[in-house]
Amino acid sequence: MRAWVLHPDIKNDPGRRSPEFALDEAVSLAHALPDLYIAGSDVVRLPKAHPGLLFGSGKIEELGQIFKDEDIGLVLVDGPVTPVQQRNLEREWRVKLLDRTGLILEIFSDRARTREGVLQVEMAALSYQRTRLVRAWTHLERQRGGLGFVGGPGETQIEADRRAIDDAINRIKRQLSKVVKTRALHRAARAKVPFPVVALVGYTNAGKSTLFNRLTGSDVMVKDMLFATLDPTMRSLTLPSADEIILSDTVGFISDLPTQLVAAFRATLEEVLDADLILHVRDISHPESQEQAADVDDILAELGVDETAPRLEIWNKIDRLDADRRDALQTQADRSDEIFAVSALTGDGLDQLLSAVSGALQDPKYDDQILVPFDRGRARAWLYEKNLVEDELQTDDGWQLDVRWSKRHRQAYQAIV
Repeated sequence: MRAWVLHPDIKNDPGRRSPEFALDEAVSLAHALPDLYIAGSDVVRLPKAHPGLLFGSGKIEELGQIFKDEDIGLVLVDGPVTPVQQRNLEREWRVKLLDRTGLILEIFSDRARTREGVLQVEMAALSYQRTRLVRAWTHLERQRGGLGFVGGPGETQIEADRRAIDDAINRIKRQLSKVVKTRALHRAARAKVPFPVVALVGYTNAGKSTLFNRLTGSDVMVKDMLFATLDPTMRSLTLPSADEIILSDTVGFISDLPTQLVAAFRATLEEVLDADLILHVRDISHPESQEQAADVDDILAELGVDETAPRLEIWNKIDRLDADRRDALQTQADRSDEIFAVSALTGDGLDQLLSAVSGALQDPKYDDQILVPFDRGRARAWLYEKNLVEDELQTDDGWQLDVRWSKRHRQAYQAIV
């Protein structure tokens, strides 16, 4: 299908950014959908949004002629479009129209692979459609990835009222609750093993998966495309200090991430909430790297991640910079204990980063004395296995052990007994 991307540059928009960079990102989003040919793109400058049609009548007529000449079947508007505006613009231009939220939902639906991911996207899509008075509820007959907004097999429109959507959302919530319980059990099982969790977060396409693969030797899909990674991946990693950690690669964030998706993916992103250390990966070569970092911080706050949670900032893709810019950033990073300039592609700077991760995860050890009952032989064996026992005395009630351990070891031991 031939598509055209529009970025409305609204003068009085408080969240306004560079329209050229915003349009580039919108085009990249469009390229993330399969079976679309992006025939063209435009920034449309507006003093304010028109309530009924978003754009002025002259611009609508001008664009309509372009769409007719270019045989455009889909228009992607990089911003919010109300149901009324969508209906009116589709009628004027005789095309399908998708706003930013709908496009991101479509991408997520096409990329979701795990059952949890599929359910979360469906719930987010239903919530979105509910606010739009059930414009097109197509997922029940979908034959391919995607929600059917764009077209293709399974495009049949189903008349459904709010109650039908609410019933579907409640059904998905029940299914998700089972998946969430399973995830909670997995986390509880990991809690018995004193391996800290380190979570990679960052703006989409910042290079998290490339870094993840470089550090763990994995083969998570890496592509110069927004939202190449959707479902979270976890792998064990042995640090130079010989300590073992669990590294988690998460979905990338983006500006104006639909609130429905933030809510839906809260369960998946609980790995970030529980992380012992957060590594914020930034594409430092991007012209709006600072704004992207602010977007990530806002979403982390929305998810409930404590601002005081330990985190390191990774300035990735330094290999894309010229020598002067690279040297300046390296000097700036060297002045901070929490910033590391690296290239996940070439491996530059990763040794210093891993040493810092080891240091950030070091728990102070302290002496303690515990009594292990005779019927808790497995707990005693675990303490010896971890080399935590300094001395042992057998009493009438069990083994009295002098241990030297960290807070993490103590929590893991308590999960066993």
